[in-house]
Order: sequence, then C-alpha cells, then structure tokens
Amino acid sequence: MDLVAAVVVAVLIQYFYFGILVGRARSRAGIAAPAMIGDPVFERTLRVQQNTLEQLVIFLPCVALFAHYVSPALAALLGLVFLLGRGLYAAGYINEAGKRGPGFMLTIVAQGILALGSLIGALRAGF
Repeated sequence: MDLVAAVVVAVLIQYFYFGILVGRARSRAGIAAPAMIGDPVFERTLRVQQNTLEQLVIFLPCVALFAHYVSPALAALLGLVFLLGRGLYAAGYINEAGKRGPGFMLTIVAQGILALGSLIGALRAGF
C-alpha cells in the first residue's frame, strides 16, 4: 500500500504543477483574473488542469479500491500509467489540442482497468 500512497502523492504533485503552469500561462498572456479566455495557450493550459481535476475524481477512489480488493502492486503500476498519461496529455494539449490523444488514451485505459477491477473485486468480496 506504500507504493500506492507514493503514486497518489506523485499524481497530486503533478496536479499542483499543472496549477503552476496555469499561473505562468496567465501571466505570460497578460490575462488578469477572473478572466478565463483571451489566449489559446492559456486556455489549453487551463483545460489541462481542469480536465485533470475531473479525472482525479475517478482515479483517486478507484486506485485505493483496486489496491484493497485486487492488488496494491498492480494499483501502483496502473497509477504510474495514469501519471504518465496525464503528463503526455498535458504536453500534447498545451502545444496543440489535437495532440492530446495518446495521453488521454493512457489515462482512460488505466482508469478503466482500475474502475472495473475495483467493481469486480468489491462484488467478489461481497459474495
């Protein structure tokens, strides 16, 4: 479970870093808060942060449940795939929205396995 905790903290640090990127992009573009539009790079950077937050709502409980019901080691590995996917997603999306696909796919595959495994594990434990 320690590996899962380490991966979860790494994912949260990555999310924190995405927030820093948003602040930098806002500053470079000269967009004063609370404005949310006006520069494509800023808008894409903001979307990376917001989309990652949306994914964390799914990822965090699923990685914990998967670790509990299925395998902590496999949960940590899938968490690393999620982390890598989010990194690739950010790099692609910030440069050009159309380049976010590979990172998005890694994220979705990892989350799908975590969610399905959690559900199956919970159901098996209940019977």
